[in-house]
Amino acid sequence: MNISITGRGVELTAPIKEHITASIETLKKYNLDIISVNVIVSAQHKKGKEHSFVEFVINLAHKNSIIIKQNDEDLYAAIDLATDRAQKAMRRLHDKVTDHQKVGLNEAKAEDVCVKAAAHEMDDEIVPVELDLYKPREVEDVLNELKESDKIFEIFIDHEGKTRVLYKRKDGKFGLY
Repeated sequence: MNISITGRGVELTAPIKEHITASIETLKKYNLDIISVNVIVSAQHKKGKEHSFVEFVINLAHKNSIIIKQNDEDLYAAIDLATDRAQKAMRRLHDKVTDHQKVGLNEAKAEDVCVKAAAHEMDDEIVPVELDLYKPREVEDVLNELKESDKIFEIFIDHEGKTRVLYKRKDGKFGLY
């Protein structure tokens, strides 16, 4: 990885260069094959105050370049903010490359799943039941049918048009939704 640091209107001292280099070294942990990093440090006077500008241009192999521009009154704060933004961009790109691997349609077709075989492999057996929800019924009639059968619950429509559920509770009583 090549690192070039350029100062425009700013004298780059050894501590500033070390701080920038140490900040750039933190970007290696994302394993994105960084070719080069160009850092441009400049200063401008606006409204009687001096602002420091930092620009990172990170060139990656086989991917687009990442450009981060940051300004602040303090040069070290601008470098730290630009580094944080660069780390965030690198983390997003790293996550996109590693986590979001898409399965193609051909691979999905190759995984032929038989629904009936999967149902037999399950511990609980699912039995389809036809519901007679079309005619309105009285709660008392459904209660008598539920007492006579070995069913746990019954779904029905009452005379008000509401879908209701009558069920046996564990204490032997009946509940109604």
